[in-house]
Amino acid sequence: MSNTESTSSGDSSKNAKSGLAYKDKSKPADIRLSNINAAKAVSDAIRTSLGPRGMDKMIQASNGEVTITNDGATILKQMNVIHPAAKMLVELSRAQDVEAGDGTTSVVVVAGALLEAVEKLLQMGIHPTAISEAFQRCSAKAVDILTEMSRPIELNDRESLVKSASTSLNSKVVSQHSSMLAPLAVDAVLKVTEPNAQGSVDLKNIKIIRSLGGTIEDTELIDGLVFTQRSSGVNGPKRVEKAKIGLIQFCISAPKTDMDHSVIVSDYAAMDRVLKEERAYILNIVKQIKKSGCNVLLVQKSILRDAVSDLAQHFLDKIKVMVVKDIEREDIEFVCKTLKCRPIASLDHFVAESLVNADLVEEVASGSTKFVKVTGIQNMGQTVSIVVRGSNKLVLEEADRSLHDALCVIRCLVKKRALIAGGGAPEIEMALQLAAYAQTQQGVDAYCFRAFANALEVIPSTLAENAGLNPIATVTELRNRHAQGEKNAGINVRKGAITDILAENVVQPLLVSISSITLASETVRSILKIDDIINTMQ
Repeated sequence: MSNTESTSSGDSSKNAKSGLAYKDKSKPADIRLSNINAAKAVSDAIRTSLGPRGMDKMIQASNGEVTITNDGATILKQMNVIHPAAKMLVELSRAQDVEAGDGTTSVVVVAGALLEAVEKLLQMGIHPTAISEAFQRCSAKAVDILTEMSRPIELNDRESLVKSASTSLNSKVVSQHSSMLAPLAVDAVLKVTEPNAQGSVDLKNIKIIRSLGGTIEDTELIDGLVFTQRSSGVNGPKRVEKAKIGLIQFCISAPKTDMDHSVIVSDYAAMDRVLKEERAYILNIVKQIKKSGCNVLLVQKSILRDAVSDLAQHFLDKIKVMVVKDIEREDIEFVCKTLKCRPIASLDHFVAESLVNADLVEEVASGSTKFVKVTGIQNMGQTVSIVVRGSNKLVLEEADRSLHDALCVIRCLVKKRALIAGGGAPEIEMALQLAAYAQTQQGVDAYCFRAFANALEVIPSTLAENAGLNPIATVTELRNRHAQGEKNAGINVRKGAITDILAENVVQPLLVSISSITLASETVRSILKIDDIINTMQ
């Protein structure tokens, strides 16, 4: 009897416990707080790298690789983040990189400030759903304010495009070379933009090649094609004028069986016959190449065997054909697009009609390396190559990343042809207008709008802090100037004062600012709506 009693009492206590668990309000609040703190920690980690005077981060990977960078997306990608909410900020930075290409640090800093605002609103007892909906309306209103203060530009206004690119480069390690890299980025994007195309630019049509040696000033834009490898012949030509180029996807070496095999030859006569056959086979291919009039041969990398055997190389050198072999499979598409040709897959198709003409193909030395450069391509496709130079690997990689950001900025301007002031001006303007709008709202919305507005001041405040200015005094003065109607007043980091930032040529694409506000508020709303973390690990 006592047994049954004890089990029934156990059941009732279990029910009571489960009922308590359901009524227990502290768990969702704790989870929210933990998520907010984890995400804020990520935001604080990269706050110091914002702006022209921002610090760089040195990242050491587990394999001993070292990266020095100022780019928010790169820092976060390499950080070892474990907390799921913190991972959302890493993804946010990546989304901004895909959408706009620049503003990857500021988007995370804004998200961190919004989360701090959320924390205060939650402590006031406002329901997460109410905050989330209010933030959505704030974000839409902020985008309207940004659009209103932007100014449209045309793509033929090269000067404005260069200003935007150099603003993007100013916060990078290579900022002192921005006067040279910015026009280069503009020319590259305009070269691959179709004149009548509305919308996106495919940055895959711009190939960035890193070459160690020299300084960043030696970086050049090449209107043609560049191969990272040298020509493979020892005695072959290193410079070919009036080139006839053929791109092949078959091998010029003795055929091999599909399976692993070993042929045992017992007498010299048989061995002689094998070598003779091989020689005849290769000679046949070389004769066909000579007959077509080809004098530059591009060979795709082969997986199973040598794309060009030593014997074939010897014959090709004799007929004065320049050979560039081991072209990576993924580069073939770019080569075809540039030369406007199709790869030749079999010997039967290797005829004069399949070849492409170019004025000059030559092997040029760059630092300690040599590469092959093709210029004056007849009927060239809309692609361009940039050879980036640098004194060491770390500088080279950072120059590549910075140049990519500058290219993305110009791409944004092609997508949405409007510019906006930089230097914290748009954020202060949004903060002021949203705070004024909050006065017209009722109930919870008024609080949420004000909190959102105050959070946006984190960008000018961080810019001032990183530049060694007094953040409170600077932001207060900035707010006053905007209240007096100076919409383009921003923080001039070089002069350490507040000036009309448009006159100082500190401009950024409207799309970068819009994308950073919308993506940051979306992420904050997602984090806000989470009230439990469930582990499914077995």
